[in-house]
Amino acid sequence: MQPQYQMGYDRAITVFSPDGRLYQVEYAREAVKRGTTAVGIKCSDGVVLIVDKRVTSRLLEQASIEKIFKIDEHIGVASSGLVGDARSLVDRARIEAQINRVSYDEMIDVEILAKKLCDHMQTYTQFGGARPYGTALLIAGISGGEPRLFETDPSGTLLEYKATGIGTGRPAVMKIFEEEYAPDAPCSEAIMLGLKALGAATEGKFDVGTVEMGIILTEDTQFRKMERNEVQSFVERYQP
Repeated sequence: MQPQYQMGYDRAITVFSPDGRLYQVEYAREAVKRGTTAVGIKCSDGVVLIVDKRVTSRLLEQASIEKIFKIDEHIGVASSGLVGDARSLVDRARIEAQINRVSYDEMIDVEILAKKLCDHMQTYTQFGGARPYGTALLIAGISGGEPRLFETDPSGTLLEYKATGIGTGRPAVMKIFEEEYAPDAPCSEAIMLGLKALGAATEGKFDVGTVEMGIILTEDTQFRKMERNEVQSFVERYQP
């Protein structure tokens, strides 16, 4: 049962509670916390995204579960939370990237794209008749030859990280990263660290069919999803 003081303040997105909270935004954050775990890691030669797809039924086609998306040649995104909301934001990000190419004849900067998405997400915390996006994104890319990794949340907050996680396993992931992250590690080592963090978040319950990986290297600046055989080679090396 809701506390008496909360009744009425969580009905509309535009109403602050007496202690300065927007309950609908906090509920959207809870939707993210219930989502599958996704991790992002900057390494010496690029950025890696790893996602637990959490296949809930053996009848599901594993390939139909998509949690990593390519935005432009040099930018990729991993999501956690409501997949439909994530796809809507991905579509918007792709349009923004193409508008930048048409307008300026150059690829959009990773930080600028992340800010545009967060500005859009923030408007849905400010006006009635809509709800906040129930998803968080990890935005990875290369700008000016440097790897960049940003995290968004339903309030429109934007933070840049060296390594981070979103979703239900975030506390376990961040504990591993705080203890073991090394900024000068190559991407091959970063992937193994990411799998270790994902293992801590899922109690080791993942395999090649439930893990999705994306990578972008500074040398070629081409974001791509890893093929199944590449993912399998890393998963087989993982030792809990």
